[in-house]
Amino acid sequence: MRLAELSRHSGVSTATIKYYLREGLLPPGRQINATTAEYGEEHLRRLRLVRAMIQVGRLPVSTVREVLGHVDDDSLGRSIRLGAALWALPQVPEPDEDDEYVRAARQEVAALLDRLGWQNAKLLATISPAYRSLVVAVAALRRLGYDWGAERLAPYAELMHRTAVLDLDNLEAQPSEAERIETAVLGAVLNEPLLRALHRLAQEEETARRYGFE
Repeated sequence: MRLAELSRHSGVSTATIKYYLREGLLPPGRQINATTAEYGEEHLRRLRLVRAMIQVGRLPVSTVREVLGHVDDDSLGRSIRLGAALWALPQVPEPDEDDEYVRAARQEVAALLDRLGWQNAKLLATISPAYRSLVVAVAALRRLGYDWGAERLAPYAELMHRTAVLDLDNLEAQPSEAERIETAVLGAVLNEPLLRALHRLAQEEETARRYGFE
């Protein structure tokens, strides 16, 4: 398809598409002549991913470029490639290691991983943004007087593991490696708000079942 067709199918203006091309967010089309290029379904798919990251995920162009650089780096193995793409997304800052609540939270998270037998998560603990986010969240709860320790976290972690299995089953159903990585990135941007909304709906449903609407 030509640029105008790509714009029509995607709902993105030609000016915006040209901007994404200049910024390296969209690969160049196949050059037909000096002034005309042709684009395929892969451009349409990538354009939808870029729009989701910028419009829904509210990510700056520089972050989108970094994430997509990892998505397109086929020199990396799947785990490293996937991790690099997801870790390029915005993360929480490093916790203060002098904070007693942070130290206690680290102990509880380590105990949780031991309880679950998540050895790979333990190996990645020093570099994983997800591990760091969990420590920060547990520390914040403990600071407020809520004792969220390993025992209390474990049932939630087990539910999340079942969700992760579904995520990766969906990812592996994609036809190409690039599409699998794109699916993972899109999932991080869109599925997490979706899961949060489902969680809140489930809470509303269970609250009404237990206590009615009064």
